[in-house]
Amino acid sequence: MNRSSAFEEFKQALKEKNDIVEVIGSYIKLERRGYQYWACCPFHHEKTPSFAINAADKYYHCFGCHASGDVITFVKEYENVDFMQAVQILAARAGLEVPAYDDRAAEEAAEKKKKRDRLSSLMRLTARFYLKNLYSGRAEEHISYLTKRGIQPSVMKKFGLGASLDYGGLPAYLLANGYTAEECVESGACSRTEEGRLVDAEGGRLIIPIINHLDEVVAFGGRVMRPTDRAKYKNTRETMLFNKSKNLFNINLVKKEKRAGAIPYLIMVEGYMDAISLYQAGFHNVVASMGTSLTKEQARLAKRYSDTVLISYDGDFAGQSANLRGLDILKEEGLKVRVVPMPEGMDPDDVVQKQGQEGYRKCLDAAMPLIDFRLLAVQRKYNLGDPYEKRDYVREALAVIRDAESAAEREELLLRVAQISGFSRQALERDLEQKPMPERPAPEQPQRRETADGGKRAARFILAACLLGKPYAADCDLGRYEFADPEHRVIAAYIMKGRREGGVHAGGLFEIMDPDGELAEVLNLDYGDNLEGPQAERYFADCVALLDSKTLSERKAAELERYALAQTDEERAEILKRIDEYTKKYAKKMKKQSGGKS
Repeated sequence: MNRSSAFEEFKQALKEKNDIVEVIGSYIKLERRGYQYWACCPFHHEKTPSFAINAADKYYHCFGCHASGDVITFVKEYENVDFMQAVQILAARAGLEVPAYDDRAAEEAAEKKKKRDRLSSLMRLTARFYLKNLYSGRAEEHISYLTKRGIQPSVMKKFGLGASLDYGGLPAYLLANGYTAEECVESGACSRTEEGRLVDAEGGRLIIPIINHLDEVVAFGGRVMRPTDRAKYKNTRETMLFNKSKNLFNINLVKKEKRAGAIPYLIMVEGYMDAISLYQAGFHNVVASMGTSLTKEQARLAKRYSDTVLISYDGDFAGQSANLRGLDILKEEGLKVRVVPMPEGMDPDDVVQKQGQEGYRKCLDAAMPLIDFRLLAVQRKYNLGDPYEKRDYVREALAVIRDAESAAEREELLLRVAQISGFSRQALERDLEQKPMPERPAPEQPQRRETADGGKRAARFILAACLLGKPYAADCDLGRYEFADPEHRVIAAYIMKGRREGGVHAGGLFEIMDPDGELAEVLNLDYGDNLEGPQAERYFADCVALLDSKTLSERKAAELERYALAQTDEERAEILKRIDEYTKKYAKKMKKQSGGKS
């Protein structure tokens, strides 16, 4: 047996050992209804469950965002890992050893895994090196800084804080432990000087390990110990292990919190020390964005742990309009966003240090919706005692109010601006109405979600009924249709093969098709009573008639083209004979479907 076949057998065994309901149920809460399990989709925000698991066929499908897949796909998407990492997670869960899956791909995957494992091991060793340095008796400056910041020894160890004492110690240590200079640089732990000398990339700094949601050390943040013209904080550059836009600091400890119980909200701060300080104060549901420019990947990662995010940046954040706009990324991903107003010039760490846990708790209690915070940010920009600045304030405040999601919200915000500015609500309302409310652009829909023509809708219904084993579709001969969509042809071929071999299992299609393509549209029909009952059976017959008619028309058109090119009377007569046969077959079929009535 070759490696490819062995790996395919392994995948099947992996799916058998990892029951899809049990695996998904370990991540999200499921509710059983009939033969399916339902939940609120973990891949988009929703209040009414539309995420279903078909336990028999071993696949899931969301009728809201059309996410589909098998148990491997779920782990891949939920854990934000690649295919082989998902396989390894499930293999470890089932106590299986992962074999190579085909000669060339296996060689590439093995090489990539070997390289990644080496770099991961190197980063873990580096973290231990820094940790040992901190307690070596030679890191007085680093210990003094942490003590001054009020960080307790237990918290230092919880976060694995460490110290870089110089530029040469780490490279020498890693080389002595068998790592190559290239690996030291590729990991991001080291860099080269212009002269080519290998040095510690975080030389001389306090070290904060960055650990991902899989508990891997993927990077380091370093803080300078003395005043310098260099940046105060420095992250490891992006590597095979580390992509800043896809990580949140402290997500590894938040994941442990989530496993212990539901997290009502995530607190998102800007920097490492804010997160560490809040964690020490008892706010364990805190992550740091490591900068204020949020990304979709960070938003999606946050959403796995809670559907509400409290943004708790420093007191100057209100004036950073570009970063305020960046928070819309969180809303676009379906998260509820509230902003924690901080005292002017203070960050979360300052509040905890000076006002304690209760002082920061009061800040959280004052968290406000994003649009309210925008109004507050506008207010802070202007001196309302100056009539010119007051007018500027009103103009900018009205621009914010135009983004309100409802008339009631607009009215409430207008009243607030009226009270602050001294202008009447009626006057402000007239100014607001002078410019029409900007139309919200319709969200871009993937091309596959565009309205399908009648033929495509009919093909989807027929394939769904056949794929999911509806009794009225049992005798449908898919081989007679020339499906226009190539993905429909793949599904039809899969069904016909399954029928010949004794069983059709929809879950197997995820092995050979893109789960986000036409397969999702076909599976989307298996919702409620769409495929059940007399009405569905009648609609199926209509779809069959439509495809038969379409197929006949296409074949007639093809024969007429041949007729135009025919050279002899015999050829033309043969073509006309075939057209007549197609027409009679179609008429006979239609008569049979109508119960023999003419």
